[in-house]
Amino acid sequence: MSTYIMLSTLTPEGVQTVKNNPERIREVNKEVEQLGATVKAQWATLGAFDFISVVEAPDEKTMARVSLELGSRGTGRYETLSAIPVDEFIASL
Repeated sequence: MSTYIMLSTLTPEGVQTVKNNPERIREVNKEVEQLGATVKAQWATLGAFDFISVVEAPDEKTMARVSLELGSRGTGRYETLSAIPVDEFIASL
């Protein structure tokens, strides 16, 4: 499994959805699982991003599908980063 960092920013519609139904956050995480990935950790943050999620997926295609599906809803904008464990990074140098 590969690890990805997903940075999420809610749109005004997304803010309203979370305000009206905070459990929606967990529901979306379950939907991510149905798309073939797993949210391993997640934080609500202050600043440029509303949430930071650590997601595991079998490959980039799966992660792209997750990002596209979530982005198509219009409730958030997503930036996904591929994360390489430091030991693996050092070994590759």
